Amino acid sequence: MSKLDPYVKAATRDNTRKAYQGAVRHFEVEWGGFLPATAESVARYLVDHAETLSVNTLRQRLAALAQWHLDQGFPDPTKAPIVKKVLKGVQVLHPAQEKRAKPLQLEQLAQVDHWLATAIAEAKAKNDRRAELRHLRNRALLLLGFWRGFRGDELTRLRAEHVEIVPGQGMTCYFPVTKTDWQIKGTTFKAPSLARLCPVDAYLAWINTAQISKGAVFRRIDRWGHVSNDGLHIDSLVPLLRSILKEAGVVSPELYSGHSLRRGFATWASANGWDVKSLMEYVGWKDVYSAMRYVEAADPFARHRISEMLALDSSE
Repeated sequence: MSKLDPYVKAATRDNTRKAYQGAVRHFEVEWGGFLPATAESVARYLVDHAETLSVNTLRQRLAALAQWHLDQGFPDPTKAPIVKKVLKGVQVLHPAQEKRAKPLQLEQLAQVDHWLATAIAEAKAKNDRRAELRHLRNRALLLLGFWRGFRGDELTRLRAEHVEIVPGQGMTCYFPVTKTDWQIKGTTFKAPSLARLCPVDAYLAWINTAQISKGAVFRRIDRWGHVSNDGLHIDSLVPLLRSILKEAGVVSPELYSGHSLRRGFATWASANGWDVKSLMEYVGWKDVYSAMRYVEAADPFARHRISEMLALDSSE
């Protein structure tokens, strides 16, 4: 292995690297394409998958192919006019509405937290350490994920040595690298101490019981109640969240995903008077479009606003 390899590897996030590897493999092995590719073959690849893959997935496949060619020193065929035209044609002929995760509302968060608190107390009474640890972890993950608006990968990458508690005020969470930290300066997020649904109390209860002082905060727990040294895998987060919601009695848990906590907080903040700039700064969005994609309007059909205006018109 070259001394350059660890640095080159570190420059790309693990999830992105795995996705790109899978995309290149799909083009070359499953579809039967040749590398380096021509613009015409890439265009045919898009056409062959226009009806089965979303436009966003096709864009990711193009990005992966582009990166492969650049890494190997070949011209990038994905920038050719024919490829761009075909992709635009796919968007026109196969439009698809963007799927968004259902936001977890504050009322549902309180419902799940109450269920978890009860489950923790019952596990302690029965001396069921595995159940106690599992519910403590899930409670901390849920509350911190909601009040900080964390992405799923941020929750799985959070490390105990990068968390600092400020008594009576809150906690700071540091990440050496985040999705929008293009200059890799590191990012610090703050989460508040609250009178109820407190992420700080839930975090402390989890790490103190699990005896975690360094390494991944959120970890796997085996059937004997042993806490793993490894953090949760990103692919396990959505099934875990849905399992928590199902156990707590939330309706249709299959509609929620790792973005549900982030969308839930954004919706709550917007409904409670946060302006877009404040929301962007708190959550870490770089543009207004990203922020608005996550906000579920409190009055999505403008029914209340229009009704109020109609009432004013009729009184005049």
